[in-house]
Amino acid sequence: MFGINFKIIFRFLGILVLFNGLFMAIATLSSYFFDDGATAGFLKSTFINMLCGFFLFYFTKNHKRGIKKREGFLIVSIGWFLMVFFGMLPFLFTGSLPFFYDAFFETMSGYTATGATVINDIESFPKSIVLWRSLTHWIGGMGIIVLAIAILPLLGIGGMQLFNAEATGIASDKLHPRISDTAKRLWLIYVTLTFLNTILLYIFGMPFFDAINHAMSTMASGGFSTKNSSLAFWNNIPSIQYTTIFFMILAGSNFVLIYYFICGKFKSVFSNTEFKWYSGFIFLFTIIVFFSLINNGYYSATDDTPFGYFENSFRHALFQIVAVITTTGLVTADFTSWSPFITMLFFGLMFLGGSTGSTSGGVKVMRHLLLIKNGFLEFKRALHPNAILMVRFNNSTIDQTIVYKVLGFFIMYLLLFIIGAGVLSLLGSDFTTSIGGAASSLGNVGPGLGDVGPSKTFSNLSMSSKIWCSILMLIGRLELFTVLILFTPHFWSKS
Repeated sequence: MFGINFKIIFRFLGILVLFNGLFMAIATLSSYFFDDGATAGFLKSTFINMLCGFFLFYFTKNHKRGIKKREGFLIVSIGWFLMVFFGMLPFLFTGSLPFFYDAFFETMSGYTATGATVINDIESFPKSIVLWRSLTHWIGGMGIIVLAIAILPLLGIGGMQLFNAEATGIASDKLHPRISDTAKRLWLIYVTLTFLNTILLYIFGMPFFDAINHAMSTMASGGFSTKNSSLAFWNNIPSIQYTTIFFMILAGSNFVLIYYFICGKFKSVFSNTEFKWYSGFIFLFTIIVFFSLINNGYYSATDDTPFGYFENSFRHALFQIVAVITTTGLVTADFTSWSPFITMLFFGLMFLGGSTGSTSGGVKVMRHLLLIKNGFLEFKRALHPNAILMVRFNNSTIDQTIVYKVLGFFIMYLLLFIIGAGVLSLLGSDFTTSIGGAASSLGNVGPGLGDVGPSKTFSNLSMSSKIWCSILMLIGRLELFTVLILFTPHFWSKS
């Protein structure tokens, strides 16, 4: 039907659900260890995941091998919904989030590494639920698809189309000719950095449980915290916040560059155009916010801070800039309470995003650079219409078709933002909340503006608004076209 190999699609969906069940088993063991009363709910959830996953995997063993583009798009889009559907079961079965729309929103926010939450008092929740919440971040951060294709050769399934459909950015950089080896190396870096982040946070004074949860949230560019006040809980321990800043920057960097750095290819890292601009944006906007805070006296010499108001202002400025640019969304202060100018600045940064090939969401720095470079070239083309002028990036020319794709992506992104904000306003949200919620959800940022600001949650939104924001999260996480292409007639034609 439709010329699509549905058997291999269902087989791969079975693999994803099995992965989900394996990670859920970790949370089940933690529930038993903590004796937090959620073990029965987790056991039921894990059993359903493993049973359904095994069923889909086993009864599609006689499939035709090979994944084409259409199968790749379907697996990634449907797979994400399926992961969310099965991933929300612990919230429902334990009674932590008894309503479907709340559980769906929280789980979607987890897997898409958005970090928006409907939970007002996370500290009252069972520890196993808190851990599972962080695990959804960690799974979705690098991408469960990338994890799964690491083992596909063992199953006789090719995974290149999946990697391209799920991987964020303009093009997916390969570290190795075999896509499975690329996935394994990416995940090895991901696991290693998560481990290092956990150890450092623990050394600097964060309890181990909080440390591992925040490490998973940070490396996934997520934003879920174990505390109601997020990282503001540790405002009196600057080393914890500086550690988090460092790993947020790494999470928002291209993981290929991290691999090059580990291999000693320092020139490839520091000469990379996107990385230089990514670092420059962080520095520039931090300085702007820092001087604005100092000038307006938001932090004074009378504040009880370890290193004085000067350092305190710098740390909060740097932390929030990095948190928004990398779309991590962890919070040390409510930036919407600083000044209208700073609030507007942070709203604009929600559209920036981190580097391509990172765990961050948003438009991505490279896309912005290509559009800006092409915009300046248009001035030259107007003066020299017969000249052949190509966009250059990293000392190489960029094919014009890529520029057109980036332009198309940007237009579609802005259009979806406008539609997203319009629908939220139609569903009852005020103007500020609508634009903040749409920008946050589509960019996988976490905190928004208005009633969904950094010091608040999405709990006050209506049921339909939460579902709508969940859809925006998925579309943003999968780079728009992966999801939207499914709604085109051409996709379902046999040709």
